[in-house]
Amino acid sequence: MAKYQKYAEYKHSGIEWLGEIPSHWDMSKLRYLFNFSKGLTITKDNLEDEGIPCVSYGEVHSKYGFEVDPTKHPLKCVNNSYLKSSENALLNKGDFVFADTSEDLKGSGNFTHLVNDEKVFAGYHTVIGRPFDYSVSRFYAYLFDSKEFRSQIQLAVKGVKVFSITQAMLRAADVWLPSNNEKYKIANFLDHETAKIDTLIAKQEKLIELLKEKRQAVISHAVTKGLNPDVTMKDSAVEWLGQVPEHWRITPLKYQVETINGFGFSSNDFCDEGVPFIRAGNIKKKSITNVEIFLPQKVVNKYKRVILSSGDVVISMVGSDPTIKESAVGQVGIIPTDYEGAVPNQNIVILREKGCNLLKKYLFYSLCSTAYRTHLDIFSHKLANQAIISSSLIISAKFIMPSLEEQLEIISYLDKQLVMFDEMMLKAESAIQLMQERRTALISSAVTGKIDVRNWQHPNEAKMEFSA
Repeated sequence: MAKYQKYAEYKHSGIEWLGEIPSHWDMSKLRYLFNFSKGLTITKDNLEDEGIPCVSYGEVHSKYGFEVDPTKHPLKCVNNSYLKSSENALLNKGDFVFADTSEDLKGSGNFTHLVNDEKVFAGYHTVIGRPFDYSVSRFYAYLFDSKEFRSQIQLAVKGVKVFSITQAMLRAADVWLPSNNEKYKIANFLDHETAKIDTLIAKQEKLIELLKEKRQAVISHAVTKGLNPDVTMKDSAVEWLGQVPEHWRITPLKYQVETINGFGFSSNDFCDEGVPFIRAGNIKKKSITNVEIFLPQKVVNKYKRVILSSGDVVISMVGSDPTIKESAVGQVGIIPTDYEGAVPNQNIVILREKGCNLLKKYLFYSLCSTAYRTHLDIFSHKLANQAIISSSLIISAKFIMPSLEEQLEIISYLDKQLVMFDEMMLKAESAIQLMQERRTALISSAVTGKIDVRNWQHPNEAKMEFSA
């Protein structure tokens, strides 16, 4: 922030975690600046595809944090009858919607800000904040997004596994206030500067998506077409496999692997330390992550058949949302060395090769291909927001078997190629993290008066002034 000036004089805010603010700024409580109320007392079952758009806590947490625009953001709706029965939950442009519960402390204080005049309801598990002065609501949006404001909310929330915020907590929250003219300046400055950062972040996110697509294409081509571009091809007779090398064997997967289903252990058996207990949601990014449940070794020893070895291939039989690739049914993972000895639950299938003609790593790469993903999407069964597939259907797919020598070549090739893709994605993710940190620091500096933007001009205004 070295390129920005500071205010001439500062005073202590009287709050330890906030520190100094410009000497002419005031301290206040949100109760003197906002009215608070609850969103609709409804559930997911009340949501429809048509009607009045509705912002519930899920959209605040996962999709439309900071600002929401129903003309751009697709939202579920509620029936028009709520316009008469629950008019108090209807939002005005500039109103705020806070999620009143969060599954983690970091998400406490998440909010969104309505930025147009469309009719929109605040939905379930939300608190509505209506500013007395709508003309400065954009400043409030940045203030609520600052790490200083969010920190005090996170200190006030209560809960262990679910963290809740209340209207009383928000009313009691401390805020620091410049003059209205400064509020406009700060909001305009941050709109411009954060837009530039967001554009750069979007470019890096697009790059990551392109790299993921290319990575997937490389895997799919290697395990269905091979590495020799001059090899003679034959029709596989399977629409989503297409042409395959003529000398490769086509066989049902069930002839090559056996399935072993995990167990549904009792929650009474869980403990704080012990053998990792892997659930479907732990299979992410082709590996195992964030295991938080453990079992005693003496319990696991009764189920030796399902104890996992490093390199084992596992696949989930359930998915939380069939429309989202990362959580769709059939997530494939390979067990890393640090989860050697772990056990899976009943929603996970272990695939173990029957003979010596199939290598684990080649099986893993084949299951990661687009062709196999198509098989899963076709044969999985949709139930509301969940998809399921049986272990028998998981191995009913046609499988193409190159020789062991070719399997080794393909494994070696993909191992090298994927390292390059992963390194490029890691660089892009690091760049995004740095830009997000820059964005957070800029917002905090502006809304707490660490930098003085009163003389800032939008570049277009500066050009017009120079031309004149």
